[in-house]
Amino acid sequence: MKKTIKFLSFSVILSLLIIGCSTDSIRNIAGENGAIVPLPIGPTEVNPVDINENTNGFYLLERMQGQWVGTNRVIADDFDWFAWDYRANSPSQIHGIFEGGTLGNLLTSFFVTNFKDKRTIMARNGGLLNGIYRSSYFVLDSVRTDVNGDYYRLVDAIGGTGTMYMELRFKQDSLYWNAYTSRLGTVVPPARHMTFKGKLNDFELAQTAAETVGFPQNTPAWDFSEGFMEEYLYVNPGDNEPVSATFLAQGPDNTNLLGLAQESGDPFIITDHPYLSILQVNITRHTAIENKTLFVNLTKNAFTDEYGYFVADFEAYNSSLLFSELSQNEDSLFLTYLHPGTYYINVTADLNEDGIISEGDMTHIQRTITIAPESEPEITIDNINVQN
Repeated sequence: MKKTIKFLSFSVILSLLIIGCSTDSIRNIAGENGAIVPLPIGPTEVNPVDINENTNGFYLLERMQGQWVGTNRVIADDFDWFAWDYRANSPSQIHGIFEGGTLGNLLTSFFVTNFKDKRTIMARNGGLLNGIYRSSYFVLDSVRTDVNGDYYRLVDAIGGTGTMYMELRFKQDSLYWNAYTSRLGTVVPPARHMTFKGKLNDFELAQTAAETVGFPQNTPAWDFSEGFMEEYLYVNPGDNEPVSATFLAQGPDNTNLLGLAQESGDPFIITDHPYLSILQVNITRHTAIENKTLFVNLTKNAFTDEYGYFVADFEAYNSSLLFSELSQNEDSLFLTYLHPGTYYINVTADLNEDGIISEGDMTHIQRTITIAPESEPEITIDNINVQN
């Protein structure tokens, strides 16, 4: 049986960053009865949901837990496999990240905070892409429960729906997630940028994390009761004031994550996140895999058997928690904001150059690594020598 496991190529997933923009629109799968939500032109007022009064708002943190596997539409491109791994990293914060490789990543955390005299939920969204560090803050402004499930909307904490927003709907074991953007207010109205549709594939890892850190609690993970320091907020060229709760910095590459974070003025950077770790992955290339694309996966279940051959159980591939890609001239990467735990790590050389994990590719025997909380381990894979 031929094994073909399609993961998103990082060359196409780069556009997931909400800083991008699309003029294309599709049915709003998070909206009531599938209706298209009218999009305002320009910044709008932000009215946070008080989770002390609306407890369903606080429930968003619990609903987000788990590894979600499904499909993703980015602008006009459809991808038939994608996953998010959301776990708690503190009593009142839940975090997930897409690590695309050495070019960058995409993350979103949801957390309890005080903002505009209310106890509410915020999201921190952003990443590091080709030397551009971006961190944007969203606030929960709409919650409802109806026959379509539990609906949550988080809007730009300064510009509201007129700048950018995200919608999430949970129904039984399904998650529907839309993101809308205006390229930080430069292209209006905001347009649909991403649509993820998936099902809860694994809850065990999230449950373990929740028990370990005492999640969920209605206590502020970070405090925004005083708002943002405006002198650090990004202002579009030609504008006099910010229209987005966004912090930006740019450098020549991604090697100085901490420096760019500090330069941006982001109020909560990677070193402020409790419990999470960073993994450095080094890969030794031999002649057969020189100039070949490498797929790097951190998984719950093993992709390969004790001899290094792909396993026959397709569900093993659904257990991928982080999936990255290295181009032909790269042999290392670092995985940031990493949840502690024990992972299988698999590196597959795309020997047949078909862009997917499939027969003909070269990989290695099973390899595991245990990540301790707030650690920076390093691993080297030097035995990619089993051709499937």
